Amino acid sequence: QVQLVESGGGQVQAGGSLRLSCAASRRTVRTYAMGWFRQAPGKEREFVAHISYSGDTTYYADSVKGRFIISRDNTKNTVYLQMNSLKPEDTAVYLCAAADVILTTGLEGHGTWGQGTQVTVSS
Repeated sequence: QVQLVESGGGQVQAGGSLRLSCAASRRTVRTYAMGWFRQAPGKEREFVAHISYSGDTTYYADSVKGRFIISRDNTKNTVYLQMNSLKPEDTAVYLCAAADVILTTGLEGHGTWGQGTQVTVSS
């Protein structure tokens, strides 16, 4: 019943930055954790980062740790992914997710996926 809409994707040179946003169309009934996954052509979906409802707990994939920052603003029902020092291998469709539990392997319990936003990093 909650729809997620990603925005902020685009094309950027290696070393540049982008900020992705994921907005819920309606205020969530459940206090979801939220996170980001990504999928490149020919590759499996990959976990990127997740954040607790309160924002006090975050977790990052090793591939993005130190470069990406996940945050959320519950007054706006929005989660963000600040991506810095982008590399060509970061090129993918980035997917927002909200769920009772977000694992590195996917979602558990009640969960919802966004449609994704394309991020392309050129060298």
